[in-house]
Amino acid sequence: MAGSSHGHTPAAWTGVTIAFIGFCVAGAFMVMAQPVGFWAGMAIVVLGGVVGAAMRAMGLGQPKQTHAAPHAAPAPVREPAGVEG
Repeated sequence: MAGSSHGHTPAAWTGVTIAFIGFCVAGAFMVMAQPVGFWAGMAIVVLGGVVGAAMRAMGLGQPKQTHAAPHAAPAPVREPAGVEG
């Protein structure tokens, strides 16, 4: 995966950062037994997904490829040596 640059885009980083903050907020309020704060944190998680998708739609995400896998260059064809007569 390191060679594919999967997720190394502003849209991915922003969406994941917002979702991570939401998980932290939800976790803190869950420990404090505050259901309203927990659900507010979960709303932030959903907001991270929406922001990431919106940024991807604006062109800040990974470009879509038309191929499932990249094709290798075709091997060069060697012509037979001509016979001089």
